[in-house]
Amino acid sequence: MPRWRRNRGERVRGQGDGGRLDTSGPRLDAADLGTELGARATLVQFSSAFCAPCRATRRVLGEVAGMVPGVTHVEIDAEARLELVRAVGVLKTPTVLVLDAGGRVVRRAVGQPRKADVIAALGEAV
Repeated sequence: MPRWRRNRGERVRGQGDGGRLDTSGPRLDAADLGTELGARATLVQFSSAFCAPCRATRRVLGEVAGMVPGVTHVEIDAEARLELVRAVGVLKTPTVLVLDAGGRVVRRAVGQPRKADVIAALGEAV
């Protein structure tokens, strides 16, 4: 079972500040995803072709997106989008990112999530 992690930001080098903590989190937009963001939140799933947990994750995320108004599910083929995979630090599939309405990553999980966990993770984004 995946563990949901909050986006804690990254150290960013500054002019003599020793590195500050960027808590704004990475942002993804429609150009990155190839489709519009959800009005309230977006569930972004990175998958690969021969990944059985990816198929189950697709079903769970699709069901949650259908239940919660304003939430969109976007599935991205990790092998076809290596630049984006590297930019957001995806190391395994499935990886799920929960984006708020502005495209900021607020939660991330690796592995097949349970429906209840996805709904709980959405609470931080909406």
